[in-house]
Amino acid sequence: MEQINETVVREFVFLGFSSLARLQLLLFFIFLLLYLFTLGTNAIIISTIVLDRALHTPMYFFLTVLSCSETCYTFVIVPKMLVDLLAQKKTISFLGCAIQMFSFLFLGCSHSFLLAAMGYDRYVAICNPLRYTVLMGPRVCLGLVATACASGFIVAQIITSLIFHLPFHSSNRLHHFFCDISPVLKLASHHTHFSQIVIFLLCTLVLVIPLLLIFLSYVHIISAILQFPSTLGRYKAFSTCASHLIVVTVHYGCASFIYLRPKSNYSSGQDALISVSYTILTPLFSPMVYSLRNKEFKSALRRVVGRAISLPQH
Repeated sequence: MEQINETVVREFVFLGFSSLARLQLLLFFIFLLLYLFTLGTNAIIISTIVLDRALHTPMYFFLTVLSCSETCYTFVIVPKMLVDLLAQKKTISFLGCAIQMFSFLFLGCSHSFLLAAMGYDRYVAICNPLRYTVLMGPRVCLGLVATACASGFIVAQIITSLIFHLPFHSSNRLHHFFCDISPVLKLASHHTHFSQIVIFLLCTLVLVIPLLLIFLSYVHIISAILQFPSTLGRYKAFSTCASHLIVVTVHYGCASFIYLRPKSNYSSGQDALISVSYTILTPLFSPMVYSLRNKEFKSALRRVVGRAISLPQH
């Protein structure tokens, strides 16, 4: 018995949708349609920005990176989830689980810092419009994206290493549909308070630091907008920031609920429900909010479609 109890876990079994066995085929088709719609929407956004020179500005450069990030994020989780909805055996190898956790943490953390960079872009555009092209040149934009990715990589590397160096001997039944932090950590045979504190602090910093930078940007933005002489000017300035604020609210609301709660409040059912919206709906919602509320983007899309239709005639 002692030999059996000390067996090292080599794979994990997902139980995220086990309570909805009769609905799994329906869920498969719903999630597949949402996933394909997400891929299609992001592909349209990226193609439009690349093909229309009027959108070759810092704001749309960040939107392109955001769309790429959202697409990669869904690719890390959703295809495996779709396969598992149809499979009898819903498993993932120990190494596969570590790779999945690292990938979604890297993309998720980078996303947080990218939103802060987009907030800074709006700050410069509204508070220093005459120097916007100088302050937000190509090198600065690439530097901000590189910093966001490097920060995400470091945080993901530390958290994944801390979790997967823990001993896993007791159970391999994961009450989730992908390898998230809390469900995997819950299966570890034992873990030190040090590792828990480090993981919690890193999650807090990844959320709080970008959110603080965004808050400071908007303090300056709002004070600058209130000094605009015309009501129309104030409305236009606020409308350019509204999309960013909506995406920030959704992103940080879901992430804070999942990662900043005390461990005693952990509920696998609640987290699975929130994670579905976080991994499927948010990647669809964020780019659409930016594009559909934006007249400039819609005009560019019409131009690109118009050129594509007229090409065969020539």
